[in-house]
Amino acid sequence: MKLFKRVLKYLKPFRFHIALSMTFSILFALFNGITIYLMVPLMNALFQPDKNKAVETAASANQGGSFLGSAKESLVKVFNDYILSGDTHIVLLKICTILLVSFLLKNAFGYLQAYFLAYAEQGVIRDLRNKVYDHIHKLPMSFFKNEKTGNLISRVLNDVYLVQTSIANIFLNMVREPLTIAGCLAIAIILSWQMTLASIIVVPIAAAIISWLGLKIRRQSTLLQEKMSDITTVLHETITGVKIVKAFGMEEYEKKKFHEQTMGFFKTNLRITRIRNIASPTTEVLTVIMAAFMLYYGGTLVLIDHKLEASAFLGFFLAISQMMNPIKELSGVNNRIQESIAAAERVFDLLDTEPKIKDIDNPVEKNDFIGDIEFKNVSFRYDDGIELVLDDVSFDVKKGQIIAFVGSSGSGKTTLVDLIPRFFDPTGGQILIDNVDIKSIRIANLRKFMGIVTQETVLFNESVRDNIAYGLGANFPLDKIVAAAKAANAHDFILELPKGYDTIIGERGAKLSGGQRQRISIARALLKNPPIMIFDEATSALDNESEVLVQEAIERLMHDRTTFVIAHRLSTIKNADRIIVLDKGKIVQDGRHEELLLAENGIYKKLYELQFRL
Repeated sequence: MKLFKRVLKYLKPFRFHIALSMTFSILFALFNGITIYLMVPLMNALFQPDKNKAVETAASANQGGSFLGSAKESLVKVFNDYILSGDTHIVLLKICTILLVSFLLKNAFGYLQAYFLAYAEQGVIRDLRNKVYDHIHKLPMSFFKNEKTGNLISRVLNDVYLVQTSIANIFLNMVREPLTIAGCLAIAIILSWQMTLASIIVVPIAAAIISWLGLKIRRQSTLLQEKMSDITTVLHETITGVKIVKAFGMEEYEKKKFHEQTMGFFKTNLRITRIRNIASPTTEVLTVIMAAFMLYYGGTLVLIDHKLEASAFLGFFLAISQMMNPIKELSGVNNRIQESIAAAERVFDLLDTEPKIKDIDNPVEKNDFIGDIEFKNVSFRYDDGIELVLDDVSFDVKKGQIIAFVGSSGSGKTTLVDLIPRFFDPTGGQILIDNVDIKSIRIANLRKFMGIVTQETVLFNESVRDNIAYGLGANFPLDKIVAAAKAANAHDFILELPKGYDTIIGERGAKLSGGQRQRISIARALLKNPPIMIFDEATSALDNESEVLVQEAIERLMHDRTTFVIAHRLSTIKNADRIIVLDKGKIVQDGRHEELLLAENGIYKKLYELQFRL
């Protein structure tokens, strides 16, 4: 119920549409009842033209002056006074006209009810999906380190859609169908309370069976969502890594893995379908048993006891038959609600994930970078790790300096620079900018100071122009974009593209070479014009020609900026103001290129000799 109430909260902005939908549901049920009830006098008018008052006789029979009987007689009298007055031709014309109008209104109200409900449903899907997506952006890098991409995609798309079914079932099946059943039941009671009482014996039995099936479906539905997440993950990994799959000839392996996931989804879905579909035939079988009994009992009242008119008996069965479809719909409501609750659990589990990296209360509104950056006894370990990735790291950086980090794989270089824009927070120590702890600075302000260029360039399936001006608005001046592209050695190759700066470059910049993508990302950083730049092995994956062009662009970008460089090729950091060598999370050397080469048995010298074979 807690989950259900949370879903219902998203309906508040659509109160008006829900109210209209419920109003039209009531009107739908009302006119549906009228069309059913009018069948009794219609049959009398057709088959007993000399007994236009037969409905009154049938309805008032054997009531014995009870309150219920008096109420029925009053209703029938009103009905007779306005509908059944006049000769047979007039009565028949009145009934057919009212039937026609009632059917038209019934269907019009049914359409309006469905439209306004759909508006609310789709609005909830939109708002919930937006909220989940917005929340994902608040989560730290550590969350994405442990979470499968396919699982997140499945929650945003598939699970949110399934949550919507609970809304449909509440306000369509849980409002319109019960009203329809109530209307038909009222008509049945008016026509014969004895037969109505006998017919509802089956309801508690059906309810118990439906409830039991619903619990089973909920458990299986949770498993089904997990299976869908696994399928999405495999699909995402295969498409994004298609080059490696083909290069290693792993197509058959990936196909087998995907087939195994779809088979698991198929089996789980089949179990849910089997359980879900048991509810409807079970209800129908119970209904048929009830109908057979009522045929016998009603036939006795008509043919032997003469306590019920044949038209009333047929009208009663028409009313009961009109209840069958709503009852069958309601028999599946609980099952579908259980499925949506299982999906809601996964959605709200994501929404309830608290971002570990967030602004403190009353954060510092720092809008400029003036002086130094200082690491004070910084240590770090990942949430799922035991060993320290960084261990008591301390150093300070003056404004405008170029600081390079060198070390073997796993030494903590990337983790160290990821702490500066607060992708992660230290588990010990402090990072200060202008003597202010970065944890106390508003995150948005802190990251405005940063520009980042990584080995794995991230571009979007948009135009070159939009990628360079990313984060600066759609109408950013083209001349400034062109100036940034020229400074990044990207302008010439951009002009050779089919539509120049308006060329769509594909997902992750797939239509460009590695060097071209890197130069686009440098142009993007130049345009942002941040006072602090971070380069994470920005040239390590490039060929020599591309490296020269990219290195020239990087040197322009470094000018008059505080720069952190993670270098794979040591030739690119010879001119750094300071080179810090890391080993197993600790600083083991610190100095300029020439100084570090003179250190006997130093790690930097060994790395340099390995690269250049001196």
